[in-house]
Amino acid sequence: MKKSLIYLVYTLLFTMSLSAFTSCRDEKSTSEKIEETIDDAGDNIEEGAEEIKDEIDDATDDN
Repeated sequence: MKKSLIYLVYTLLFTMSLSAFTSCRDEKSTSEKIEETIDDAGDNIEEGAEEIKDEIDDATDDN
């Protein structure tokens, strides 16, 4: 009896955890995905430009 109760509890917990993971997903439209990708690309370009600027400043400060 105890084993069957334990199996039932584990099964219920497993089922609840699966439903929690699948229900929390945020569905994005194609336009939202494109906008997010463009924003990420812009952020990466800005970071790269700042890194290059810092490297140039470091190189000119040493001389």
